[in-house]
Amino acid sequence: MKTYGLIGYPLSHSFSKGFFTKKFEEEHIAGHQYETFPIPAITEFPALLAQHPDLCGLNVTIPYKEQVIPYLDELSDAASQIGAVNCIRFKDGKKKGFNTDVIGFRDSLQPLLQPHHHKALVLGTGGAAKAVMYALQEINIDYLVASRTPANGTVAYHSLDQATMETYTLIINTTPLGMYPNVDACPDIPYEYITSRHLLYDLVYNPAETLFLQKGAAQGAVIKNGHEMLILQAEASWDIWNA
Repeated sequence: MKTYGLIGYPLSHSFSKGFFTKKFEEEHIAGHQYETFPIPAITEFPALLAQHPDLCGLNVTIPYKEQVIPYLDELSDAASQIGAVNCIRFKDGKKKGFNTDVIGFRDSLQPLLQPHHHKALVLGTGGAAKAVMYALQEINIDYLVASRTPANGTVAYHSLDQATMETYTLIINTTPLGMYPNVDACPDIPYEYITSRHLLYDLVYNPAETLFLQKGAAQGAVIKNGHEMLILQAEASWDIWNA
């Protein structure tokens, strides 16, 4: 039996287990299973590996995309530059980290882009944000990073004015704000300056339409959630595990 899985905490609403279980059934892939491994601290990672010597691959989600790196033997170029890992391959006794969020985000975003979507506002500064920024660089879109607590190179949500909002017509939420069950939360940006020229992309997929997306749609913006990104990054993980 080949075992794959997901580490993170908590994992009460994991997309990955359902996706891969269905994939194994529909594609008649015998002898494979996908499990969730909710570990409350990354320091439990080595013990998890010792308990499951049959592991062939893992996905990594919040809050361990960055914390897991010191436990790995190698990183792909993208994962190294981003500083975040969401996919681990076990091969030839080595643990190699990859970032398939880049692939999922880029390939789900590009069909929606219009010529005026050449500047992006990235909301959040975590591991997912780093993957988004890497993908935006790949497709030559300039970006500005905003968060609740600004640091070097970022701006505060409350400092976003009309001119900035009109300039950055692609807005990407990389934070977990609005994710089930906290569906009444959203990034505190001035939604009144959003127009039909805007494209709002939320990495959250549950609920399908977050408050962030609802507020954008109410202003006439095109909206997109993270469900397709998840499918594409999961398929990319499968390709990596079986390369």
